[in-house]
Amino acid sequence: MLFKKTPINGLFLVDLERRTDERGFFARYFCELEFSNQGLNTQWVQINNSLSSEVGTLRGLHFQSPPHSEVKLVRCLRGAIWDVVVDLRDGSETFGKWFGTTLSDENRTMMYVPMGFAHGFITLERDSEVLYLVSDFYTPESEGTLIWNDPDVGIQWPVKPKVLSDKDSLGELLKDISPVRI
Repeated sequence: MLFKKTPINGLFLVDLERRTDERGFFARYFCELEFSNQGLNTQWVQINNSLSSEVGTLRGLHFQSPPHSEVKLVRCLRGAIWDVVVDLRDGSETFGKWFGTTLSDENRTMMYVPMGFAHGFITLERDSEVLYLVSDFYTPESEGTLIWNDPDVGIQWPVKPKVLSDKDSLGELLKDISPVRI
């Protein structure tokens, strides 16, 4: 597995290290030893799957507060998404900063999202399917939503959102969210 640091401390892109032959390739999606050697989470309690049928479907920006903060490992299995996170960690040098990248069935890149980040994505292709491993159980009373178009965050979405849930369209502004203590 190939771990690539991003401009935000603790946030990684993970690429598969492929072993190819005449049949195609083989690669590890997850290896406890390799993640542990990077100082990353190795315990997953849920594996979530979403399918978004329309281009421009926006999901997020979701987070869970302590004691149910979660780490995510996100991969697009079919189609393409633009995956984005916002740092909400209390005391972080990059608090309020965002990072986004394309995850697709072609590049097979994964995003490792540490605790204390709001996470979301927008679909770039029809019928985009996303799989993500999560380190803590979904706990509705600990969930928060950062509004996707907060002017203080300034995320530059690659396409205009066309499909958005009520929950996501009613998210909070960064200035109204308490920093997440990890």
